[in-house]
Amino acid sequence: MSRRARIALAIDLVAVVVFVAIGRRSHNEPGNALAATGKVAAPFLIAVIAGWVAARAWRSPWELRTGAIVWIVTVALGMVLRNLVFDRGTAPAFVIVATVFLGTFLLGWRALAPRVAAKLAHN
Repeated sequence: MSRRARIALAIDLVAVVVFVAIGRRSHNEPGNALAATGKVAAPFLIAVIAGWVAARAWRSPWELRTGAIVWIVTVALGMVLRNLVFDRGTAPAFVIVATVFLGTFLLGWRALAPRVAAKLAHN
């Protein structure tokens, strides 16, 4: 996998962890923060990997089209895994928040990356 692809995958995984950490903090959830965040993030982290496979994201990891596929798979599969495998809730409000947050982050960094790269190239 190229350096660019590894960076993109890391950003996608970090986006999921940030989403979960913010959610846990806003709901004042108890328990060890690191372990609990990992447990809550697990279905979505698995789904990000599945999204990468579905999109063949390593080929063009920074493209918006790639991000859209990763986003859709992450939300859809993440919710299914969360509910059926991890026995956690998927209330409509949570689905909406997850869809908006993950879409903003998984597509947002890809939309900004070309501009940042261009600025760095000119410096």
